[in-house]
Amino acid sequence: MTDDTATGAPALDIRSVAVELGGRLALNDIDLTVRSGELVGLIGPNGAGKTTLLRAVLGLLTPRSGTIRLEGQPVDRRRGTVGYVPQRHEFAWDFPLSVEKAVLTGRTHRIGWMRRPRHTDREAVREALERVSMTDLRRRPIGELSGGQRQRVLVARALSLRPKLLLLDEPFTGLDIPTQELLTTLFQQLREEDRALLMTTHDLPAAADMATRLCLLNKTVIADGAPETLRDPAVWLRAFGVTRSDQLLTSLGVTR
Repeated sequence: MTDDTATGAPALDIRSVAVELGGRLALNDIDLTVRSGELVGLIGPNGAGKTTLLRAVLGLLTPRSGTIRLEGQPVDRRRGTVGYVPQRHEFAWDFPLSVEKAVLTGRTHRIGWMRRPRHTDREAVREALERVSMTDLRRRPIGELSGGQRQRVLVARALSLRPKLLLLDEPFTGLDIPTQELLTTLFQQLREEDRALLMTTHDLPAAADMATRLCLLNKTVIADGAPETLRDPAVWLRAFGVTRSDQLLTSLGVTR
């Protein structure tokens, strides 16, 4: 498997990026690198710009300034190579699709519009369904799925691309414990396979436990480092825009 050492470039390299939304600066002076074998937790309050940053990486938003490179290439040259797991409400679950066909939509850019899937496309879907333990449900209509099953479909859809970089937007929100455990194990396996993962989450203790690095974001990068190095309470309070929050610090095991 090709990794950073072979290409000489990280899976994701963001330099001095600023993004405007509706004439307002949503992100400013963002520097972030994610390498193969890393799971980086993107942490911050609502409105901090986490989802905005993911959309910029996907090429859905154009930065006002700065650069975003995927394996050393501009985003527009690598479009369709990044796996993306959106929040569940962003997918049309009332659309009449089977699980298998929903996962296949993840490869639309590779297949091309109005073209039939090839053997390689169907094999990629089969592998992705197997990884999220959804093979037995492949013909079930997506509208009949539980919340946890729907999340597994979105993860499989992203994995059908066999991506080197996987973006995860709040992947654990509202999930039952078995599904959380399945996905946690899967994400760790992907990291061990030298994939690069960037994950937004509000579950701070879980992020600190499973991530190789944490990036604290509030419109700009407040801090970036291994979880065990981010022990300064002031850094967390600044990232979340509060002056005092014993509950926040206690949940992280950080003391004043």
